[in-house]
Amino acid sequence: MNRLFVAYKPQFVSSNAFLQRLKRKYGVKKAGFSGTLDPFACGTLVVAFGAYTRLFRFLKKYPKEYVATLWLGAHSPSLDIERVEKIDEPLKFPLQKIEQVLQSFKGSFTYTPPKYSAKKIGGRRAYTMTDQHIELAPVTSTIHSIELLNYSHPFVTFRACVSEGTYIRSLAEHIAARLGCAGALSYLERTKEGAFVYEDERALDPVEYLITKPNRTTLSPQQIQSGTKIGCRDLAICDDGLYHLLFDEFFTIIEIADHKVKYLLNNIPRYRHA
Repeated sequence: MNRLFVAYKPQFVSSNAFLQRLKRKYGVKKAGFSGTLDPFACGTLVVAFGAYTRLFRFLKKYPKEYVATLWLGAHSPSLDIERVEKIDEPLKFPLQKIEQVLQSFKGSFTYTPPKYSAKKIGGRRAYTMTDQHIELAPVTSTIHSIELLNYSHPFVTFRACVSEGTYIRSLAEHIAARLGCAGALSYLERTKEGAFVYEDERALDPVEYLITKPNRTTLSPQQIQSGTKIGCRDLAICDDGLYHLLFDEFFTIIEIADHKVKYLLNNIPRYRHA
């Protein structure tokens, strides 16, 4: 089965464990997902079966959008409600102050990822190594937009549109710090991954979600399937970039650089409506 769809991961289950559930549900062996969600988080997870598992790096998955609720005054080493150790009672802030602090994070944001995260260190997820001394390198993210959805003291709910790999728990921690208090997330949901939103696991046509541009070739489908080397003379467009070539039964992805053509993926089956 070749299938691309968006699933909705529930809270307190790892992304990999959730994928195993989906494999059993659909009766497939080859499956994968893009964009690991921490066990605490819920929301959209882009999933692919069969040959479509090879497409993740070519899909429109960015920017990502999250809705989060920050609990002001909560102390937690995991920066969420799983390990709350102490709760302070900060004074209520003026609404204007909350909005001002949120907007101050728009743009470039450099920080250290949380220890309790899905970030890989030596092939292992950081949240599986919390009993060890580990050092995470600083990362820089882009906060494209951030807006206040609700403030019911001590809970601040906001929506953020961010670049790939942004740790919303770290963003929330810094928001709280800028307000002068501790803070941890009581809720985190990923609502969008680029062009992908949850629609009851509806099967998607991957061609509609490719970051590549369409191109055309004078070579026959049989020549393409057999891996015949493509030259610029065989293409309608030969500018540098990533392209896809569509045929009745399959599509191919190529890269053009300095007038040289390279196959990236070949003979990927076309999506057919059920």
